[in-house]
Amino acid sequence: MSLNPEFILTTEAQLNEHYAAPNKNVLKKQIDHIDDYAKKLIAAAPFAVLGTLGANGIDCSPKGGEPGFIHVQDSKTLMLPDRAGNNRLDGIRNLLHNPFIGILFLIPGWTEGFRVNGRAKISVDPALCERFSQNGHPARTVLVIDVDEVFIHCGRAITFADLWNPEKHVGKEDIPTALEVFKAHLALNNHQLS
Repeated sequence: MSLNPEFILTTEAQLNEHYAAPNKNVLKKQIDHIDDYAKKLIAAAPFAVLGTLGANGIDCSPKGGEPGFIHVQDSKTLMLPDRAGNNRLDGIRNLLHNPFIGILFLIPGWTEGFRVNGRAKISVDPALCERFSQNGHPARTVLVIDVDEVFIHCGRAITFADLWNPEKHVGKEDIPTALEVFKAHLALNNHQLS
C-alpha cells in the first residue's frame, strides 16, 4: 500500500485542525507531584510500562513485581529497583543518553491508566540497592525518578480491550508459547547473519 503524502499530517496546525481541542479539565487534571491519591495508585500497581528514548530510538519496557514495587520516596521522587533479568537493558541504556521517562501504571481490575512523567538517574549506591533487596539479592540498580507530571489517563483503551475480563483472555492453545517465538526469531536472526 502506498501512502498519499496529501493525507499525512506533519504540523501541529494540521493535527489541531484534524482533532477537536481537549476539554480544559483533561489538561487541568495533570499535577506536578505525587499526592495521596497517586501514592495509593502506585502502591496498588504490580505492573508498569516504562517509555524511554535513546540513541537507537524508543523503548517501552514492561516492569512488574509486588504491588507497589515502584516506591514513592516523597512527593517528587519515585524509586524503581531493577532486579535480575535478561540484561538487554534497552530502557536503562536509553536513560544514559536521555533522562526523560514516561511510566504507565496498570492496576488489575481498575479500568483507568495512571501516568507519571519525569527524569531518571541510574543509581548503583550499595545501600540503596540493598534497601530494595528481594530474596536476599540487592537490586542491580535503582532508577531515581524526579517527577514532573502526574495524571490519571482515560481508561477507554482498557475498557475497549476489556483487559481484565478473564472471559476475553486468549486461550493458551490459540497463541504460540514464548519459547516458540524466541526460537523462531533466533532462527530468523541466525539465518540473516549467515
